[in-house]
Amino acid sequence: MNQSILEVRHLRTLLALRDSGSLVRAAQLLNLTQSALSHQIKLLEDRYGQPLFERKSVPPQFTAVGERLLALADAMLPQVEGAERDIARLVLGQGGQMRIAVECHTCFDWLMPAMDAFRTRWPEVELDIVSGFHADPVGLLHQGRADVAIVSEVDADEAGVDYHPLFAFEIRALLANTHPLVAKPHLVAQDFADQTIITYPVPDEMLDLIRQVLEPAGVRPPRRTTELTVAMLQLVASGRGVAALPLWAVQSYLDRGYVTARPIGDKGLRGELHAACLPSLSAKPYLQDFVQVTRETSFVTLKGVELL
Repeated sequence: MNQSILEVRHLRTLLALRDSGSLVRAAQLLNLTQSALSHQIKLLEDRYGQPLFERKSVPPQFTAVGERLLALADAMLPQVEGAERDIARLVLGQGGQMRIAVECHTCFDWLMPAMDAFRTRWPEVELDIVSGFHADPVGLLHQGRADVAIVSEVDADEAGVDYHPLFAFEIRALLANTHPLVAKPHLVAQDFADQTIITYPVPDEMLDLIRQVLEPAGVRPPRRTTELTVAMLQLVASGRGVAALPLWAVQSYLDRGYVTARPIGDKGLRGELHAACLPSLSAKPYLQDFVQVTRETSFVTLKGVELL
């Protein structure tokens, strides 16, 4: 048996591989190149003289050796991470608050699970959502009305604000199952010209479909708005218009065949989410942990998500 040292990072690698389901996604989750990830796994396999998982299986099927190391990781890593949080509390104090403002109506689908996971790790940090929809959540930071703003774009001209990347996601066009556009492999700007676009009641610049696709092409279709995602999908399903939403927000409806989704553009339409805060909060360990928990939770559980 090779006598190289078993390290915490090796255990994190195995957990990432199990939770993400592939080498490519595990590398993204750990912010490593795929070759660096493969090298780590090779070191472990050299140490034990056995493969850790079946290379041709998707998701990975772990061998008995791999399963035993996973059991060790499940038992040990929560203690390591808990100790690191305890040390941060001892050094920097325990109290804190994070009032979160959002600009997207679909944020709650991923934000609530992330908040639940965060509360178990930092129970002493007061965590809350600033009530109501906010067209300018970053402005609330400067006003002292929010501590974190979830935004879709980084404003390089915004002084005194730090941006922490969360994740990117695919946005799909949603159509009634019998809509003629279903026959197309993907939609382009002109396909929307004679359609009613169903959106949330927000300014055009906050809608990726309009900002990234329709406005540059000079396409200005009529709009109909609704506050609720389920109402939007009902309108689409009944043929009263088309919509564009994150794939993860509508996956359950697609699985049931309620509506049909098509990519937008030959390379797809992508949106992004970032956590903005003032520099004084960026240094707090609990803010850094919130960002990490949110990234990991969303990447593992949501369809069509890639880490930034």
